[in-house]
Amino acid sequence: MKSLVTILLTIGFLLTIQACGDDETTDRRADVQQEEGLTEFELEHGIGPITERIEIDEEIDQDLLTKGRDIYEMKCEMCHNMEGRMVGPELGNVLDRRSPEFVMNFILNPGRMAQDHPEGQKMLREYMTVMPFQNVKEDEARAIVEYLRYYAEHN
Repeated sequence: MKSLVTILLTIGFLLTIQACGDDETTDRRADVQQEEGLTEFELEHGIGPITERIEIDEEIDQDLLTKGRDIYEMKCEMCHNMEGRMVGPELGNVLDRRSPEFVMNFILNPGRMAQDHPEGQKMLREYMTVMPFQNVKEDEARAIVEYLRYYAEHN
């Protein structure tokens, strides 16, 4: 029993030390993650088929908006609200927090994002579930981003 208490106290101490990191510790973690195979682009924009910045016009594309809204309603809204937490995070302001490329990579590659990306791992710890792959194609993910852009601008 005494050894169990010692082990638990040691684990608690180590977790406390790890949680008290500074900017230098954060920088070292990013360096380690990069050494483990994540590029700067992947760290910022996610792991998946989107490997470079996408071009987004300033004006909303109405065709993409309609397509994106339909896909969102069919494949996303059962787990995501636009405002407030559900099974997954709220998406109404996701483009304030994440790049369009990150959102698309998460849609297109949720398993690998949860497994190998630091932000995906963080979300997995918070929401306790991996987003299921919804068989969304790249052009459909781009349409969802357009709908999210429209929503954020008009609400």
